[in-house]
Amino acid sequence: MSAEQVTVYSRPGCPFCMSLRAGLQRSGLEFTEVDIWQDPEAAGVVRSIADGNETVPTVVIGDWKAVNPSTREVVAAVTEHAPHLLPA
Repeated sequence: MSAEQVTVYSRPGCPFCMSLRAGLQRSGLEFTEVDIWQDPEAAGVVRSIADGNETVPTVVIGDWKAVNPSTREVVAAVTEHAPHLLPA
């Protein structure tokens, strides 16, 4: 089954989140960003992926999940799991 979106879990002031956001924007890849400080359910998702920690950025693309991935890793995951989401 193909993923429907790229979800980036983040929090304000996180330099790693800012770096990933900038890289994804440069790549042209569309993504949905969720602030875990504003969304307790999203914080729970991150804890379930990051061994109980609220480590961000955490990225989910369908069944693929990663904590603090690089832009290159995210684009590679989209290429493999959701190529229809790649920019034209």
